[in-house]
Amino acid sequence: MQDGKNLILAIALCLIVLFGWGRLAEYMGWVHTPDPQELAQQQAALQEAARAREAAQPPAAAKNAPLPAFTPSPGRDLTVQSPLYEAVVYTGGGTLRSFRLKKYQTGLAPDSTLVNLVDPQSAGVAPLGLVINSQPSWSTGQWALETQEQALNLTAGQQGALRLTGQVDNLRVVRELIFSADSYLIREKIRLTNLSDQPRSVRVSYTVAADASNAAGGQYDAMRVAWDNDGSLSEESSAKTLETTGVQATGRIYWAGAMSTYFLSAVLPGEINNVTVKGRLQNSVYRAAVEEPESMLAPGQEKELTVSYWLGPKERTQLLAVSDQLAKSIDLGMFSIIAKGLLWLLEFFHKYVHNWGVAIILLTILIKAVFWPLTAKSYASMEKMKKLQPLMTAIREKHKDNKELMNKEVMALYKTYGVNPASGCVPILIQLPVFFGLYQALLTSIELRHAPFIMYLPFTDKLWLADLSAKDPYYITPIIMGLTMFLQQRMSPPATDPTQQKIMMFLPLIFTVLFLGFPAGLVLYWLVNNILSIAQQWLMMRKNRHGAQAAG
Repeated sequence: MQDGKNLILAIALCLIVLFGWGRLAEYMGWVHTPDPQELAQQQAALQEAARAREAAQPPAAAKNAPLPAFTPSPGRDLTVQSPLYEAVVYTGGGTLRSFRLKKYQTGLAPDSTLVNLVDPQSAGVAPLGLVINSQPSWSTGQWALETQEQALNLTAGQQGALRLTGQVDNLRVVRELIFSADSYLIREKIRLTNLSDQPRSVRVSYTVAADASNAAGGQYDAMRVAWDNDGSLSEESSAKTLETTGVQATGRIYWAGAMSTYFLSAVLPGEINNVTVKGRLQNSVYRAAVEEPESMLAPGQEKELTVSYWLGPKERTQLLAVSDQLAKSIDLGMFSIIAKGLLWLLEFFHKYVHNWGVAIILLTILIKAVFWPLTAKSYASMEKMKKLQPLMTAIREKHKDNKELMNKEVMALYKTYGVNPASGCVPILIQLPVFFGLYQALLTSIELRHAPFIMYLPFTDKLWLADLSAKDPYYITPIIMGLTMFLQQRMSPPATDPTQQKIMMFLPLIFTVLFLGFPAGLVLYWLVNNILSIAQQWLMMRKNRHGAQAAG
């Protein structure tokens, strides 16, 4: 901090804090993790109270009334068409065979296949299937479709329902799946009736699954199992953990499922209290199950459950229309308030320029303009430090064997000339929350997925910045970014400490290597910011030079 030259060091340290804080807090015990034994005891107490309550109630009036005759029928595939997706439902249990998103493709080519959130691999574990008393209802039960539709075709504003009746573990099960043309949310009503002549317990789990191929892979688009427990987002992306032990949590679960950076397959239970989430990875399929608390059914008694499923992109407006908790599946980090504001501005610019790359440039210019006075103050402090450089060097040479005396004289020098060595860094540190907010916003924004800036490399037919969510295939922008960082460093006064000089010399190279794998949208922001900083620094230097000439 002695010479105001630690901007990049500060950013690097903050990056470490940003990405390492969660794991450090958990390891050190600063974050409370619920005790599994305590949760189990609480669950058992709630279940016992529920049994006592239900046992005291008289049997339902329908006990003595005969249930409608049930005749199972062979399962078949039924297609649900909407403007947003094409779903294939297997009537032998209500599981999904396919779920294609009509607005999202797997690649950049116009003829690329649509993103399929339920491919053959994940369909094998029966997403949307009910697990009743630990039994997979789609394979152990008998089912029939109450109506004889061959397909369900929905146009804008419409809703449609599929009604399935089944018999599982001596329970009558009625599933009513409600599809909407304008949302990726599937709502469901479930009725369970005890067919036996004895009271019995019932436990229901809902399942979703997604194949690893739904994510591009790597650090910026990895598949994971995620859930919201009492308003707090939790996730597990370690394949090793999910394959060996899996994950489990109990509490107020708003939703749980499998997700990538851009897509989500989730269960939203109707009853959120004392719900258990289980997540596993098997044969490259990420699977999540949400288990309702156990309940008791008297002979002939009926119980109704509600649940919803989200299968679709992580579009903020669509997710917010469902719930604030579901919108938290887009992790905007600790500076989420700033990130939301920057996303709003980014969308505002895009409405007029219709290019997300240009929108990022305009947003970067706006941010730079807002922080111009702070940055100017930082540069002014650096110029003062530059003028004191010869005096500081002389002091260091004179007292190189006595660091205590050397530091004392350096501080006296600062005081004499009215220089605060920290004043050059503080304005930059104030800007860091904005940088991290924008970083997280650009990283998680599905709008940048397959969004082009400059489609082809100039004078060629080679795709270049055709996808702002992917890295630059030719590493041109990261290399230019590194050169601008080097130029910016050369324009600034050198650090007086030899160790700092060596570190600063290698930082442009280190950051260039780091940015090689960054999404192009993030690299574009940093590159434009560097160019604007160089221009501002040049203007400041020119102003100071003209001022010195006028004074002379």
